[in-house]
Order: sequence, then C-alpha cells, then structure tokens
Amino acid sequence: MAKIDLVNVTKRFNKTVALDGIDLTIHDKEFFVLFGPAGAGKTTLLKVIAGVEFPEVGEVRISDENVNLVEPAKRNISMVFENYALYPHMNIFDNIASPMRSPLYKKDEATIKREVHKVASMMKIDHLLERLPSQVSNGQRQRTALGRALVRDPNVFLMDEPIAHLDAKLRHVMRAELKEMQHEFSTTTIYVTHDYLEALSLGDRVGIINEGKIVQIGTGEEVYLTPANEFVARLMGDPEINIFEIDLVDEDGVLGGVMLGQKKPHLIPEDVAKVINDGGYTKIRIGLRGNDFNYSFTKVSPEYMDATVYSVEPIGNKTILVVDVNGEKLRVIAPNDIKVELDQPIYVNVKMDKAMFFNAEDGNFIIRHNQKQLLEVD
Repeated sequence: MAKIDLVNVTKRFNKTVALDGIDLTIHDKEFFVLFGPAGAGKTTLLKVIAGVEFPEVGEVRISDENVNLVEPAKRNISMVFENYALYPHMNIFDNIASPMRSPLYKKDEATIKREVHKVASMMKIDHLLERLPSQVSNGQRQRTALGRALVRDPNVFLMDEPIAHLDAKLRHVMRAELKEMQHEFSTTTIYVTHDYLEALSLGDRVGIINEGKIVQIGTGEEVYLTPANEFVARLMGDPEINIFEIDLVDEDGVLGGVMLGQKKPHLIPEDVAKVINDGGYTKIRIGLRGNDFNYSFTKVSPEYMDATVYSVEPIGNKTILVVDVNGEKLRVIAPNDIKVELDQPIYVNVKMDKAMFFNAEDGNFIIRHNQKQLLEVD
C-alpha cells in the first residue's frame, strides 16, 4: 500500500494561506482522520495529496517517492466526495466499473464484472446494480461512490466528508461500515470531517488542523483527554467544554484555586499542583466538560457554588443545563428526566480531579489529574 509524508507543505490562494508549513506522516494502512472547523485547510490538504492542487513550497511523498511532479491520474489515489459525483445516466454497475474502463486502468470485461460484483457485495448494493442513481437512496448512492473508489484497488483512499449529508441514524451505520471496509482492504486512508464523533470513532489517529496548521496529532483518547490547547478542547465534545480562569492560592503549601467569585478555594490535586509550581505558572484556566460537575438543589457543602438555571435543553437521554454562577454560564449535563425551572436556584460543585489545566497566557494544555494512568487505561 502506501505511506504518505508531507514535508513543509505550503499552499496559498492569492493572499490566503490555506496550508502553512505542514509536516505530517500517515503510516501505511492507517485510517487517519483530519478534523477541524470549516476553512481550516482540510480539503486543500487532500487535493494537494491527490495532485489536484500543487504545493508552492514543500514535498508530497508517497511510499518515499516525491510525487510533486506526478500527475493525479498516475498517483493511484481514489477520492470520495460528499456530493457522490455519480454519472446520472449510468446504472450502479457502470458507475462502479467506470474507473476500470478508463484508458489508464482499462481491464477486460470479465475482470470488471468480477471486481464490480465483489465490491458491490461488500457495499451491500449488489441487488441494485441495474438501477440508476436516481432510483436508490442517499445511503446507497454513497455506497456506490465508495465502491467506485475501491474497485481499482488504490494505494491511497481520500474521503472528504463522505457522510456529512446523511441523517444521524445512517451516519452511525456508515461509520461502522467505513471502519470495517478500511480494515478489509487495508488501504491507507485519510478521512476529512468536522464532526468530532467521527474523528473519535473512526481514526487510528486524529490530526487537528486550524488555519492551515496541524495543531495536534494523537489517538482519539489523547486529543479528547489531553487536548493540546483550549482550541482543541473546545472542538471536542457536546456541549462545548467550560473554560474559565481561577486564582491560585497557596495555603500552608497546599495549592487551591478560587473561582467564579467564590471565597473558598477548591483543592487542586497534588500531581497537578506540583507541575504548576515547578513550571512557574501564575495564570491558570481550567476546563470542565458537562459531566465534570456535581449539582444539587440544596447546598450540601460550602464548596457548592450558588447558581441559577439559565436554560434547559433536553437532548435524547440527557439534558443540558446552562447555569449562571456570578455571570459565568456553565454547561452541565443532567439526566433527561430532571425536573427544573428557569431561574430556579441550583448549587454546583466542580470535580477538580476531572479538570484540565491550561496556561491562561497562551491557552496551551498543562496537565490533568492522573494523566498518565488515564491514557494507559484508555
């Protein structure tokens, strides 16, 4: 198959820097997910690998060969787009077969028939081969596009948000099928998405891109549990992580954090306190996801902060409460059967052993409690 290396790749469109000195290695047979917001450079990076766009600086290497001057058709790369790009006048069989009938990859009809039926069976569309694209469902059209990309056994598979337009239930099904398909074919795959669930569930590794730069590369667990900075932390999860500043207080050698206008400090875990002290950090922000809070409708201890319910949003098997603590809006996850009214008093306490600690001066991640053990377990 193929290993892919991007070495100091830069691509501009007029004055806009779409890719800014990208250094990236994607291993042979890896399922690599490229994740980031709209306009981050995800699609441009795929096009540079495919040869559709040319880097102004740097090299694209496939299996250690510089392919900058190799035309797209000769790179043996298949690309799947969100919009299918199927031929509307051809039936499903002929759409899948079309790459094998091109001058570059031309095969005999017996081979084409065998390979099309093999791929169609894997895509679960072998009973639809005589139908036109307009006569099948969106999910079946997407499977057709995937089958067309796979049929000629490419070295590299590029997917640009291929299931973004499908409904939530079908996306869930297709995520599992895509992972199974990649395992079956062992094809080096780069998958672009702006959906954090896809990034976490599909990728052997995830690359976070923003403003044309790779911000972080790691497993799904690594980028979720130990994000490189506040930007990555905000991308991962729904509802968005809560991030706010705390004031450090040292009481007889024990480090605590005073937050959100409270008087009593919250104890900072010992392993976290050591890193903060040793690093000389003086301005800290903490990040807490929606399930990193305790809450009560009575004040069970002094650590619980007075708050009011600002909004209530039921979502499936959970409810997102937005609570106001001295003007700071915190997103807290509660059960879906919670009974609560707007402006109702509520008391919340943070789970400091779950908190992420960031340097307030640059937004970079510092540490979280039991960080090494968390990553080893996951």
